[in-house]
Amino acid sequence: MHIIDIRIAHLEDLEWLIGIYNQAIAAGKLTGHIAPVTVESQKKWFRQHTAKQYPIYVASIDGQVVGYLTLSAYRSGRQALRYTCEVSYYVHFDHHRRGVASKLIAHAIDMCPVLNIKTMFAILLDSNQGSVHLLEKYGFTKWGVMPKVADFGGEEVGHLYYGLRVYN
Repeated sequence: MHIIDIRIAHLEDLEWLIGIYNQAIAAGKLTGHIAPVTVESQKKWFRQHTAKQYPIYVASIDGQVVGYLTLSAYRSGRQALRYTCEVSYYVHFDHHRRGVASKLIAHAIDMCPVLNIKTMFAILLDSNQGSVHLLEKYGFTKWGVMPKVADFGGEEVGHLYYGLRVYN
């Protein structure tokens, strides 16, 4: 059994993160993107995540990045929503079902009081039942559904909103 280490992402991790994300894109119906993204196109996105407010956490095994989780502002600039964040996570396919996503989610939940985040939510495609089960394992519940809003070459799938009140 390998030890999964969690830490804040560094810019030099971005290539690994994009590789993992592009796996999800290529698999289809795991994210809303349908074409691969580039490291260059994601630098601005990366810089919007700071360790103090909306971090990106990476999971590594033996020094190799195998997954990541992002906390992102919800409706950035709207101050009434400052204690709410969106959570997203991706794991390299070679490391699925090995506890990587679980460790990332547990770490993010534990960090919410430090980050002053009271509410987390995830937006996922209804075709991603693996993530539904994982979120429910950590206490997330379904807060909403947007049916048939994503189109993958004529196949329409819905968006699910899952939320968790972390603390009061």
